[in-house]
Parts: sequence; C-alpha cells; structure tokens
Amino acid sequence: MIFNSQVNRRRFIKTAAASGVGLMLSERVAPLYSQRGSPSDTVRVAVMGLNGRGAVHAKTYAGLTNVEVAYVCDVDKTVLAKCLNDMSSTNSKSVKAIADFRRALDDKNVDAISIAAPDHWHAPAALLAMQAGKHVYVEKPCGHNVREGEMLVSMQEKTGKVVQMGTQQRSHDRSRDVIDAIHGGAIGNVYQARAWYANTRVGIGRGKAVAVPANLDYELWQGPAPRVPYRDNLIHYNWHWFKHWGTGEICNNGTHEIDIGRWALGVNYPTSVTSTGGRFHFADDWEFPDTQEALFEFDGGKSIVWQGQSCNGALTQGRQRGTIILGTTGSVVMDRNGYSIYDLKNRVVKESIGAKTDSMNTSADDVATTVHMQNFIDAVRTGAKLHAPIAEGAKSVLLCHLGNIAQQTGRKLKVDANTGRVLDDADAVKMCKREYAPGWMAGA
Repeated sequence: MIFNSQVNRRRFIKTAAASGVGLMLSERVAPLYSQRGSPSDTVRVAVMGLNGRGAVHAKTYAGLTNVEVAYVCDVDKTVLAKCLNDMSSTNSKSVKAIADFRRALDDKNVDAISIAAPDHWHAPAALLAMQAGKHVYVEKPCGHNVREGEMLVSMQEKTGKVVQMGTQQRSHDRSRDVIDAIHGGAIGNVYQARAWYANTRVGIGRGKAVAVPANLDYELWQGPAPRVPYRDNLIHYNWHWFKHWGTGEICNNGTHEIDIGRWALGVNYPTSVTSTGGRFHFADDWEFPDTQEALFEFDGGKSIVWQGQSCNGALTQGRQRGTIILGTTGSVVMDRNGYSIYDLKNRVVKESIGAKTDSMNTSADDVATTVHMQNFIDAVRTGAKLHAPIAEGAKSVLLCHLGNIAQQTGRKLKVDANTGRVLDDADAVKMCKREYAPGWMAGA
C-alpha cells in the first residue's frame, strides 16, 4: 500500500499531517465517453501549482474543446488570485480557486488533475490522484527520486488511469516525423545521442531563516517533505537547486533532451552511468552541479551523453538546447523548433524548421504544450494512445536521477539493463529513495 489508508483525506486537508485515501482500483478504467454515454462529454480538470508553468496548464486546458478547468490550486494566495483573474477571460469562468488540491480530489465530478507543483510534490500528488480515481498529467520529472517513478508506474498499472508526463516534445509533429524517419533508417543504425542545455543562471546567495510570508502556506508547500525552516532564497523557483525539494538541471531541463535521445535510440535502461562536473560559477546554496557531463551506456553499443551548462551560455550547433543523434549514414540535429538531417559529409539532406521559440522560457507556453495536453485529453475521453505514458516517462527520468547519483558518489554506476536498478553499490541504492514527513507514503 502506498499511502496510510487510516487517515481520511478530508482530515488531512485540515491538518496537512498525513497521507490520503486508500482507494485501490484493480480494474482497467474505460474511456470517459463509455462511462458517461457520449464522446462529447466534458473533461473537468484541476490544475495544481500555478506559478509559471501551472498558469500555462490552466490557460491551455481552458482553450481546448470539451475541457473545463474546474479548480486552480496553489498554496500562495497572491499566485492563486492572479491565476483566477487570468482565467476570467477564458471559457472556464466557473473555476474555483483553492489552496489545497485535495479538495478537488474529493469532488467526484473532477476527472483529472494536472500537476505543475515543485518536484517533491509530483509523485505524491499523482499517487493520491490515482487513488482518488483521477487521471493525471504530471510535469517532468515525474518523481523526486528513482523509487517514486517505480511507484507511479505500479499505481498506474493497478488503477488503469491515464497518466501522461509533460515531455511535450513527444507530441510535436516535427519531432514525431523525424523520430519516425530515424527509426525507418534515415541515418542508418543509430548509436549515440548527445543532449545539451546552456543557460546563464545567476547565483542564489546564502539564504537565511526568516518568517514565512503571510500569503504562503509553507506547511502545505512542504507537503511530503520532512520539515525544515523557511528560508528567503527558496520560493518560488530556487527550490530546484536544493536536494530536499529539487532535482537539479539534469532533471529540470535534461529530462526533455535525454528523453528525446532515448526515444531516438530506442533504448530503455542503461548498463552503466558516469558523471563529472561541479558547481563552478557561484559560492552559494546551490547543491547540484552547474556544469555536468553524464554518460549513459546501453546494450548494443549505444549511448547518451548529457551536457548541462546552467551558468554558461556557450552554444552547441548554434542552439541553447537540443539533441544530436548520430547514425552510420548521417546525423540529426533537433530541438523544439524543428530538425535537420545531415549525411556523413555534413550536407543537409532534409530540414524542417518552424518559427523560433524561446527555449529558455520556463513557462514553455508553446504549440507542443497544447498538442501534448490535447493528446492527454483525447486519451481520457476516447482511449487515444498517449504520446508520453508514465511507463515511458519514468524511464527517462530514471536516467536523470542516475546521473545525479553518479555525480554525488563520484563513481561509475553499474545498472541492471532489464530493471534499471543500481547494482553492487549500497550507497547509490540508498540515494534511490528519500525520507518523508511522518504519515506520508507508508511502505515507500
């Protein structure tokens, strides 16, 4: 059992001190139209976490046909009020604003939850939602650690709910077209993918404990994470760089690009993982490398290389982010704007490039997001095939977590290629899960 079923979810809303419901559905859940009798039925969605990406979730769903945003949820009163005001001009004018997303889980008319909260909330919220009978769209990374990804896949299999991870490039037409071409032999036998991200982030300083702002429910923000004092350099974005809540750049942006590499190569679990790098740019509270190169090796001689540059914007292939796929007869360079296929002499064989987007925009309000969320809604309504089902998403996130663990241990990790489990390294195995606040996630 994932959560402590002895604690009622309504009681937890009041106390924020225990887990939630214990509902465990064993049967497959039919598409929405077969449950309600009409394929035109509306999917009612609750959006959790509204600062930045979550606001895009809410506005995007409100613009889709057969979708109603029933709830917007955030622990910051200021953020919540702003989103509610922005929603007044959309088709979801009856949306309710709540601080605690579990109130939406209690509403039997809510069909799905869309999660854009901080990383430490992604898996716990998704697990609670599935237990409550809701479908789930969860942003990357799907979990704060390796174990949470396993838990999500297991829960999805038990409940049969639709669970899509927010790697939206999986739904972009150009990306799907070029991956199909790669799988069809356009560049011969593929053997390596190189993924990168280059930004010029500034330092986060040395934080100090201060009073919690009046507009913030910090107790609820912490949720499943063990309690620590509030600090002035944490919320709303810098939590990414603290291990207690965040997962570093490799999980933050690397998930997208590494996922493309894994998709292109057609690989699942690696046989080994190594990482090198460090925190070079600032002496501050940042706990992950700002510069990292991780190598993932797979059976068959295939590999993925991740190059993360959080604080140095030096470009690769003239791009701030993207993926290069190498094959025996050519290569592909692709990013969110499109792709170029080259022969071995670096001549363009085929190219499809769309309008340039801001690849550093943390909100990522783009066409790929719209079509990815539409794919999720179609899967809920009609049983359409998901483009990024959690079983696939969790594999890509696993690679990112293993990159972090290899970096922290300073050792080459040996991995079971059939299960993704770390072998012969007790310290690394311990890093595959975390401690939770009392009452959370029994048996994790």
